Amino acid sequence: MAGPYRAALTKLQEAAPPMPAASVHAVLAERLGSDWRDLFLEFEDLPAAAASIGQVHHAVWHDGREVAVKVQYPGAGDALLSDLTQLGRVARLIGPLVPGLDVKPLISELRNRVTEELDYALEAESQRIHAAEFADDPDITVPGVVAQGDQVLVTEWMEGVPLSEVVARGTREQRDRAGQLLARFLFAGPARTGLLHADPHPGNFRLLTDDGPAGGWRLGVLDFGTVDRLPEGLPVPVGTALRLALAGDAAGVLEMLRQEGFVKPAIELDPDAVLDYVLPIIEPAAVDEFHFTRSWMRSQAARIGDPRSPAYTLGRQLNLPPAYLLIHRVTLSTIGVLCQLDAHAALRAELLEWLPGFADPEDPGDIADGDAEDVLAEV
Repeated sequence: MAGPYRAALTKLQEAAPPMPAASVHAVLAERLGSDWRDLFLEFEDLPAAAASIGQVHHAVWHDGREVAVKVQYPGAGDALLSDLTQLGRVARLIGPLVPGLDVKPLISELRNRVTEELDYALEAESQRIHAAEFADDPDITVPGVVAQGDQVLVTEWMEGVPLSEVVARGTREQRDRAGQLLARFLFAGPARTGLLHADPHPGNFRLLTDDGPAGGWRLGVLDFGTVDRLPEGLPVPVGTALRLALAGDAAGVLEMLRQEGFVKPAIELDPDAVLDYVLPIIEPAAVDEFHFTRSWMRSQAARIGDPRSPAYTLGRQLNLPPAYLLIHRVTLSTIGVLCQLDAHAALRAELLEWLPGFADPEDPGDIADGDAEDVLAEV
């Protein structure tokens, strides 16, 4: 999208119109008690960030710790669920446009996940799990939870450079480091915690200076309101299908897609056409280091979105199983952020380490059968 539109939409992530201070005080009094000010040594009325369903205030907890106080807008949850109800009512109109897609189950899954996002007790639990798992990690930092009440969440404050600023003005070193760590968190998070952080926009990440002897940068991760619960990590079929595609096994890829519900039983597809559709998208997984650019992302969007393209016709025959809704969202969003960063990242190395099914069972250090770069070159 053109720069001015990108800039305007980016504001919705952290700089939406804030709730008045009096309304914030009323929410805190209702949720934390009339003596809520006794919990804080300092509380800044001007929000540090404001987004779709809530805003964040910088404060100092009664024990002296700097904290972030997340306050949900009154009525935001009801409004959001009402919008999704309206969307469900028009789902039948979407079906004929994308014949391969089951729309109603997707909207039902989306409603369930949004309902969880409104529950700050669930968010606090997810953040505690991540904070504990990454407590000693040299690359990833998650702030701890300090307190939680209905529609109010207090967590440790995290300083750092917002990823949106790195996108706009970051150095080459910052861009590449942020991109690599973002890719790592995408795949390592589910493997280590059983949870997938499902809101990977730039406003939810910070680039932190490492004060240790090695120096460098770490990635700070915020906002665990939307997560996908994956007790076994990312699904094995994801890694297996990716490995088969890079090995040129068109029939195997199509069979895997059918098994997982991406292709409905009544839909007949040419395996080679499916492979041609998939391979350009997964090019970053085929090479040791990939340069993510906006132009590459635009070329993929144009290829899939152009009605004159075979990829467009095939794409309309594909389904998105509800169990993969958030995985799909996170993958595309993360790739989008990597392209905004213009980052050079070794995505394949992260896949080999963290994505079940991707490494060759016979040779865990590499993908299976076939030279992935040769397969891509042929396509």
